[in-house]
Amino acid sequence: MTFSVQVKVMPLKELLDPQGKAVMGGLGNLGLQAIQDVRIGKNITLQVEAASADEAKSIAEEAAKKLLANPVMEQYEININ
Repeated sequence: MTFSVQVKVMPLKELLDPQGKAVMGGLGNLGLQAIQDVRIGKNITLQVEAASADEAKSIAEEAAKKLLANPVMEQYEININ
């Protein structure tokens, strides 16, 4: 069975997000003062062949730990669709 797995990778909250700060400045220049903060991350979609949703999540977890996210600077969240 093939599962669609979403891996959301975001910078750790404790770290500065230079892309987010740049976008925040641009939004301010456009007059969008109500936006208080911006964080930029990655959304990765995987098509995983597995016997169950739990197995697909486990495979995605391994991919995230080994390649998709840098645990020193990023956190990730996995969702099965």
